[in-house]
Amino acid sequence: MSKLAIPDNYRPMLDLKQTELAIKRIKDFFLHSLSTELRLRRVTAPLFVQRGLGINDDLNGVERPVAFPIKDMDDAIAEVVHSLAKWKRVTLADYEVENGFGIITDMNAIRADEELDNIHSIYVDQWDWERVMGKEDRNIDFLKKIVNKIYSAILRTEFYICETYPQLEAFLPEEVHYIHSEELLQMYPAMTAKEREDAICKKYGAVFVIGIGGKLSDGKEHDLRAPDYDDWSTPNQDGYKGLNGDLLVWYPVLGRSIELSSMGIRVDAEAMNRQLAIQGKEERKQLYFHRRLLEGSLPLSIGGGIGQSRLCMILLHKCHIGETQASIWPEQMREECRKAGAPLI
Repeated sequence: MSKLAIPDNYRPMLDLKQTELAIKRIKDFFLHSLSTELRLRRVTAPLFVQRGLGINDDLNGVERPVAFPIKDMDDAIAEVVHSLAKWKRVTLADYEVENGFGIITDMNAIRADEELDNIHSIYVDQWDWERVMGKEDRNIDFLKKIVNKIYSAILRTEFYICETYPQLEAFLPEEVHYIHSEELLQMYPAMTAKEREDAICKKYGAVFVIGIGGKLSDGKEHDLRAPDYDDWSTPNQDGYKGLNGDLLVWYPVLGRSIELSSMGIRVDAEAMNRQLAIQGKEERKQLYFHRRLLEGSLPLSIGGGIGQSRLCMILLHKCHIGETQASIWPEQMREECRKAGAPLI
């Protein structure tokens, strides 16, 4: 069965009714806070897109999308989105969003190949956002500036929810520590990538790991990334490669690091050509999204996703993501959680 960890003597701080209300409060407050920080306008997003346009996100390249035929379109195949990374960039262009502004939406996805545990579900809900940027901002300093704004919105939300429910105690640090994935490898060469994340997050509390997707000095990627949305190959002013990364926090309830956001400066035409070649996927250049990017009809942008249920989980001090979202779980996992006082929604 999938991995499950229940802390000793775990008891939820809020009951089911309180939890449902708190989830709504967190989502409303954070959406408003992030939108004002980054100047984002809410848009409506699709649950599925048509196969063959290159718009669906293939994540690390191995997850299978949930797909189905559309009867009134000659059985054309639709795929439930994995994320909206590329769809958002097309939307920025079609809506003619100006530089310094962006869009945000509620993204709901199904990832049927996910390995279920305390923080992974086949149902994924996140705030997907994308913002237009200028060529002069394609650098690490701008990336850090945006990450700091996102983290400020998270801290404000934590303060708000702890004021609302005094039994909850704030634990997030005031600042984010930045480190490149190559630096992290050199710091902990004997550890796996996940072990390195745990070690650095336990030390600093909140960490942004830069440059995820390209191979490191040991010949391995810190984690896999698709070649056509985040820019993980462009040299940066710190002497490494990559203009993207993951925002992670140390979560004391489970004694481990948790990723709250994967994000980054998106590829320009040069970076996408390079990354498609690196991964041997140059045939994608003929797809709708890739043609538009190469012909220059899509704006430069920065964007990412922030897990809704994960943020609710840590701010409400829950031990399982199923306590903050409704999904399908193995019956044995449900029973173990129920016995431990962690009933899943």
